[in-house]
Formats: sequence, structure tokens, C-alpha cells
Amino acid sequence: MAKVRKALAYSKRKPIVNTRRSKKQHLTYNKTVPPQKIVKFNMGNIKKFDGGEFPIKVTLSTEENIQIRDLALEAVRQTLNKDLNKLMPKNYFLRCHCYPHNILRNNRVYSGASKGERVQTGMTKSFGSPDGRAAIVKKGRPIFVAYFEGDLNLPKVRRFFKKATPKLPCKTKVVVEIEKVKKVDG
Repeated sequence: MAKVRKALAYSKRKPIVNTRRSKKQHLTYNKTVPPQKIVKFNMGNIKKFDGGEFPIKVTLSTEENIQIRDLALEAVRQTLNKDLNKLMPKNYFLRCHCYPHNILRNNRVYSGASKGERVQTGMTKSFGSPDGRAAIVKKGRPIFVAYFEGDLNLPKVRRFFKKATPKLPCKTKVVVEIEKVKKVDG
């Protein structure tokens, strides 16, 4: 079974150049692009969000420049979506603001008897094979944003966001914004 490399192998490093697929075939280092692991980017009641009916906004943002694997983003998305759906079914809107464009590569090194000698090329053509995807997130940018209504739900939603932060490979902060809703009499 293939193993996923630890996040620290990629997360704190600068993104490697030539990790996106080029439109010109002879310039691309990536012959294949790994599949997208994030299933949905917008969850909940989209119609209410478009109507501007959610006064409370909770943002999970990063405090450092980082690469976040799509597996980590999907794990946080599932956790937040499940908890928000239990608390207030279809009365919230959750958005993932990161899209994993960057392709992670792994130059596999075999160890053992004589297996590696037949397979490896050493450092010639050492681009590595595509291993996964990552989103490059700058400091202060939002990763997930939740919109909902009801001040009583705010402490629980903050707790949901704090519960999801250990799944991310960076320092994060949770910011709450409350917008006053203007009622128009017609």
C-alpha cells in the first residue's frame, strides 16, 4: 500500500518551480495531474447566502505562508460540514477559499538488496512522479469561512473551528465578524 509523505516534507518549504501542468507538452515536468480530493467548495444554503441573510461570519485564516495538502483541506471540510449540519441543518453556508493547484512530486528512493539498482536513475531526471496536490496559502488569507445566523450558535461554531485546526499544518486564527442587518419597511 502506498503511503502519503508527512506534511512537513512539503508544508513549510517554498513551492517548487514547474509544479503546474504546462500547456506545451515538451515544457511540462508533470505528465499526469493527480485527482482532486476536495469534493465540494461551497456547502450549506447557497440561496440564503446569496440573499445576504446570514449576519455572522466566522473565518479560519492562516498566520504564516504555507502549502496545505488537499487531503488536509478535505479532512477539515468534512469535520466542519458535519458539525455545522448537526447544529443547524441547512441554515449555514461554508466555503473553502483554497484551491490546490500545486502538484507535489516525490522522487522515490528504494532501499534493499538489488531492487533499487534496476529501477532508479539517481539524480538524472530527478523531477519525481506526481504524488498529490497542495494549495499555496499566503499569510492572513482565509482558508474556510462560515456564514450563519443566531448569536446562540456562535460559541459552538467557534469550538468547531478550534476542533478542526489541528488537522492543518500551520498556525491559524479564528475571526468573528457580526454584521448588522437592516430591516426595510415597504
